[in-house]
Amino acid sequence: MVGVGMTKIDRHYDKDMRSLAAEAALKALDDTKGADPKAVVVGNMMSSSLYQQDSLGALVADAIGLRGRGALKVEASCGSGGHAVAVGYSLVASGLYDQVMVVGIEKMCDYPTSVVTAGLAQAADAEYEVVYGASFAALNALVMRLYMSRYGAKRESIALWPVMMHENAVHNPYAQLRFRVTVEAVLRSPVIADPIRLLDAAPIGDGAAALILASEEVARKLSDAPVLIAGVGMGSDALDLASRQDLLDPISIRYAAKQAYAMAGIEPRNVDVAEIHDAFSITALLSIEGLGFAEPGKSWKELEEGRYRPGDKPSLNPSGGLKARGHPVGATGVYQVAEIAMQLRGDFPGIKCGGEIGLAMNTGGVATLTTVIVLRR
Repeated sequence: MVGVGMTKIDRHYDKDMRSLAAEAALKALDDTKGADPKAVVVGNMMSSSLYQQDSLGALVADAIGLRGRGALKVEASCGSGGHAVAVGYSLVASGLYDQVMVVGIEKMCDYPTSVVTAGLAQAADAEYEVVYGASFAALNALVMRLYMSRYGAKRESIALWPVMMHENAVHNPYAQLRFRVTVEAVLRSPVIADPIRLLDAAPIGDGAAALILASEEVARKLSDAPVLIAGVGMGSDALDLASRQDLLDPISIRYAAKQAYAMAGIEPRNVDVAEIHDAFSITALLSIEGLGFAEPGKSWKELEEGRYRPGDKPSLNPSGGLKARGHPVGATGVYQVAEIAMQLRGDFPGIKCGGEIGLAMNTGGVATLTTVIVLRR
């Protein structure tokens, strides 16, 4: 990885998809010493459902002066960004191209919340879940209620996660929600789908992030501090929750992590800093446990003990995570990888955790489609 670029996540009513994606992509180009990507991979979830716009590969390539280059869009619901990075990595690792740009883009704020919620629900099973009115929040609420029942998790303890995320986001100039919250505020916020409350959920926002990937030989010419993608893993699970063997066993995360750890030659204890998927507080708990940072049912107790804050190993979501940095769904996985690369380079503009090994974990649906990407300095 030789270049990264991001926009602030916000309600960008004055920018369309094309211009927002171009802003991040041009920043990534400026972050290199003369990169010339031969292909563009775009991660996005809802351009078709919200904007009736496909062919995002061509749209973005043309917008940044790369007309004629190979270009495609990758969709894996909320995990589209991470999967786009995996595809971009594959194009370089296979030898097909020596430089590839990966862009994540999502515009969500131009529509009412009800329309966006309906679009997000398409990450669930249309025939067995969505048709009965199950929203994305409702499905995650089922998982959270089961988690609290099985493991005796205290509601106050789970609320510690959004409190930590907002604290981290205060220091991140790219974050959408740069204000602190308390446990009491989380527990008193409006109910979305019991037991999930407003401050347990990531906000709706617009944003774009971009990366430039290059072969090792080319990377040394384009950057003084290239970051190595050391491991890549992907996993999936049943789309409808009723078909799963255990709602609290996130097999897509476990499978993806196992692959990425093996490829990188590391174990969970070797990770210094990670950006994990926390669209809801319960998503954070399952991500922590699926990645092997905590035993099943124990992550909420570790939050009580003050784990995962900046300076811990691993430090989790120094950006503020999806919860407070923001979650422009198809772009989130690209943000995560860019943020970890900057942590390892030492130039992340928010809380700096440093370290030698970082990890980005992005998932779509209720832990349905997952990527885990391990980075080395």
